[in-house]
Amino acid sequence: MQMLRLKIIKIVCIVLLIEFNLSVCANYSSFLPIVVNTWPFTSATKAAWDALSRGISAEESLVIGCTTCEVLQCDGSVGYGSNPDERGETTLDAMIMDGSTYAVGAVADLRRVKNAIGVAQAVLHYTDHTLLVGESATSFALEMGFKEESLATNNSINMFKSWQQNKCQPNFRQNVQPDPKSSCGPYSPLPPPPSKFQRSGSDHLKLYTRKSHSEINRNNHDTIGMIVIDASGHVWAGTSTNGANHKVPGRVGDSPVMGAGAYASNTGGGAAATGDGDIMMRFLPSLRAVIEMERGVSPDIAAQIAMAPIIQHYPQFSGALVAVNITGHQGASCHGFSSFAYSLASTQYTTVKVINVPCSHS
Repeated sequence: MQMLRLKIIKIVCIVLLIEFNLSVCANYSSFLPIVVNTWPFTSATKAAWDALSRGISAEESLVIGCTTCEVLQCDGSVGYGSNPDERGETTLDAMIMDGSTYAVGAVADLRRVKNAIGVAQAVLHYTDHTLLVGESATSFALEMGFKEESLATNNSINMFKSWQQNKCQPNFRQNVQPDPKSSCGPYSPLPPPPSKFQRSGSDHLKLYTRKSHSEINRNNHDTIGMIVIDASGHVWAGTSTNGANHKVPGRVGDSPVMGAGAYASNTGGGAAATGDGDIMMRFLPSLRAVIEMERGVSPDIAAQIAMAPIIQHYPQFSGALVAVNITGHQGASCHGFSSFAYSLASTQYTTVKVINVPCSHS
């Protein structure tokens, strides 16, 4: 059905091109199949593309690509052995989404199992659920045959020790005592000043505003988000990450949240986000970009539209969004980083290509 839809679009464009010389129809040229992922994680791109080229499904190709990044510990922000939480433990988040059925499998705060994207796929196939978290997600993974093993390495242990020696700086605490800027805790809520008790509820909430985290940047928070579209137009999207460095234990970011970390639709395409997930997930940018592409908006403009409200409300945040439509056209938008790079593989190129995008700043 999807292939028929693409053929109809092409036929209509050919007729319009002949009759009216409409160059806009060039936008409907198909560049499928295609693999696109955030950041220059080209080994993951190539692994997914090689699988897809051998006739392996888009779903399995995506899992192979993301698993490659987990094994290689891409930039230290994917897979085991990096970005420990406040207790020194590395935990993992991942998701996978089918653009034909909108089914999703996801895991968050996964512990002691390295193949997070594989466990997310197991949630998709072996449960009626969408998202499993924490120790229960680990128990499920072990039931499904995944290996239990430590996610710690010398690198993650040293990262945690250095952080403690630096008085637990930076961290993600606010409005607590003792002062999180100079203490490791334990913490308790900081009561408002006595003069504020009589204020209205809305005024009271203004005392608690999220601080900007300059430590969320390209060098320490580069989730892999991947979109794979096969020759028939079947769209899959997925993510894998170990989350924010020194996060509060139990924290879940945008990566395993459908519509935030990634989204897939056979009628629109796919999108994936990376960056300050605590902010980005409030706006569901991946979903917004795909909805815009369903309306016929080009991927680059769709990404810009999806990022606009985040920039408006949180101008100091850092993040990026890559989008691919159902004909394989792609584009991206970013803010706060000096630049953003994404990787792609398709029949257009003989090797994996890295596209660099300049980012906006407040």
